[in-house]
Order: sequence, then C-alpha cells, then structure tokens
Amino acid sequence: MTQQKLHIRKGDSVIVISGSQKGKKGEVLKMLREDHRALVKGINVVKRHTKASGTNPGGIVEKEMSIHVSNLAHVDPASGKPTRIGVKIAKDGKKVRVAKKSGKEIN
Repeated sequence: MTQQKLHIRKGDSVIVISGSQKGKKGEVLKMLREDHRALVKGINVVKRHTKASGTNPGGIVEKEMSIHVSNLAHVDPASGKPTRIGVKIAKDGKKVRVAKKSGKEIN
C-alpha cells in the first residue's frame, strides 16, 4: 500500500481547525505518515504517570499526543489565519510552497 502525500511537514506552523483544541497554534515536531497524524508542540497535551527508571525520575509527565492531519491547517505568514498551500516555481527553478491567501512563501 502506498502512503498518501501529506502537505504538512516537520517544522511547519499549523493551527487546529476542529476539535477541542480548535484555534490553537503550534509547530509540528514529528509526522507519523503511516497513520496520517502529527505531533504538534503544545497541542493535545496529556498527563502520564510514569514509573521511575535509571534515566527517568518518574512522576507525572506532560507530553503531546498525536492529532490527525485533517484537523490541521497551515498558518498564513501574513495574517496568522488558516490557509491552504500551493506550489510555485521560483526564479532559480526550485519549487516553493506558498500560502493561497496571501501568496507569501511558507518556509
């Protein structure tokens, strides 16, 4: 089975567009392509009770859980609102991702 192409990448600034975390913004820490999910900094944070080990002191630890990519949208660099992305060819011949709303480049 082939993996579906995802428009969100590690390091992108995203905003949650649906669910209990709606409206929150964060940076993508990790993509889970097989499951179509992403780990976003500060989004979907849960508390886990961990047992102490040699490297881990134990106790209650807060960590981010994954969120489905259908609930995420890119943040427009100009307005800070959700936007779709497109691809344009730069003058040097490279493809760059641009925000559909403002036309500004997404890094």
